[in-house]
Amino acid sequence: MPRRLVRIDKPLFEGWGCSVCAWVFRPSGPPAGESLDEMTANYERQRDTEFAAHICADHGRARTPPG
Repeated sequence: MPRRLVRIDKPLFEGWGCSVCAWVFRPSGPPAGESLDEMTANYERQRDTEFAAHICADHGRARTPPG
């Protein structure tokens, strides 16, 4: 089954993660941009780039299936 970027809504974490491993997206700072649309696009671009580059074996298995 291929990995997917999934939304995670847990008591201690709300954000994006991998459907297969314990990788989660943690932005390094606030989104850059001059407008909300530009900030959103930059955030999504950074998230998608980091997701594509991560190696599941480096992060262990997800503790619970995303839901």
